[in-house]
Amino acid sequence: MKSPATSSFSSSANAASSLNYIVERNIRTLIEEREKTQAKAGFSDLIAAAAGKFAGSMAFIYLHLLWFGSWMAFNSLAPRLGMTAFDPFPFGLLTMIGSLEAIFISTFVLITQNRMSAQAEKRADLDVQISLLAEHEITAVLRMLEQIHRRLGITPEVEDLPELEADVKPEMVLEEIEKTEEAYSGQALEARK
Repeated sequence: MKSPATSSFSSSANAASSLNYIVERNIRTLIEEREKTQAKAGFSDLIAAAAGKFAGSMAFIYLHLLWFGSWMAFNSLAPRLGMTAFDPFPFGLLTMIGSLEAIFISTFVLITQNRMSAQAEKRADLDVQISLLAEHEITAVLRMLEQIHRRLGITPEVEDLPELEADVKPEMVLEEIEKTEEAYSGQALEARK
């Protein structure tokens, strides 16, 4: 026969093992979803992501320091060395190339941000669904606890239990948020006057 200490240890070990499995399963699911999203990305999305990633790196800065420095040094020193400068000061060609590059890089970054925004929106939708499900489950648990209290003849000491047991309707919460924000904005405007 197992001692109480042994049985509590094995039950906590089982709980930890179960939790580890759940966490591992959730992580695998997130990785699979990320891989599916990447697989759905078109060729242009992949190019934009790679360009945006490179543009945000130190290698990009070092490359440009070397490129711009060499360009300006050559075109500044060429006439003194008896050579012809292909882009004399004020470096109009370099300025045009830099401007075109900035246009393309900013476009790549915007494409990447739009893609990331769509992914974040999907995650936010998932978070809302999980939160609503958790709220529903907690409400059900509270109702069961109240039934247990009634059967045992215990009066709960929670004053707002009926409110906690009520299902929360998301549209009502959103409506309340909007009302509160409007009231707060109105108060803030009045305070500024």
